[in-house]
Amino acid sequence: TIIAKEGRGITEHASKRKKERKRGRRYRCTLCGKSFISSSHLKRHRTVHTQEKPYSCSRCGQSFSQMCSVEIHQRVHTGEKPFSCSTCGKMFSEAGNLRKHQRVHTGEKPYSCGMCGRGFAWIRNLKTHKQKTVSVQLCMCKTSIADIYHKIPRKRVCMCRFCGKGFSSPANLESHLRTHTGERPYGCSISCGKAFSGLSNLEAHKRVHTGEKPFRCDTCGKHFSEAGNLKKHQRVHTGEKPFNCDQCGKRFAWICNLRTHQQSATGCGPQARGELEL
Repeated sequence: TIIAKEGRGITEHASKRKKERKRGRRYRCTLCGKSFISSSHLKRHRTVHTQEKPYSCSRCGQSFSQMCSVEIHQRVHTGEKPFSCSTCGKMFSEAGNLRKHQRVHTGEKPYSCGMCGRGFAWIRNLKTHKQKTVSVQLCMCKTSIADIYHKIPRKRVCMCRFCGKGFSSPANLESHLRTHTGERPYGCSISCGKAFSGLSNLEAHKRVHTGEKPFRCDTCGKHFSEAGNLKKHQRVHTGEKPFNCDQCGKRFAWICNLRTHQQSATGCGPQARGELEL
């Protein structure tokens, strides 16, 4: 039929264009062998190997290897979210985050466990699952226990000499050791000279001086300087109450409210329980 012929024609044309694009990839990376259709594409790719970051954010100074990455990053400051979910209307600052979100609606699970075949919508969930397979019982694998232990690679565990806690890398152990030694190698260079044990703590502290608040609540639009403060704030909207009193079972959204309750005369404090000494 005419429609069938037109369909074959479109398919053949697309296949031809694909072959032409492959033939046109004359610019090859000498480091990894990957080919590109233009010298500008190759130049942009080389920054992956050189770690060069020539483009920086005019607001916070953070550097990036590509200009498009700067444009995406700047939405942290502007709060712009140009990508909308057609199903629920939720907005996102990056197209990639929208694609990941849409799996909530489509049920797509592109990541699967190589041992038990279980599917996951997000890579982080697969990684968590794989870590749990070490305890065998948490992974419903259709293989013998001996086979499971044979397949799971043994992780190098770095042990803390002070408390015995284990870490997967020397860098994580080194960071943890500062909680025991009190070492604070990262100092604030802006004005106060305050020192911190971790670089991430220093970066969060600098926002006290700059006033930057890159973390935004999707529900009410309020901004925060730290991700942890945003997480606590969101309990206002979700109604989550993760802290409970072991005396009466009453639950609280924030630990400070639980402590106040446990110390008050009207709550579960010593005076309310009749335990105060005369």
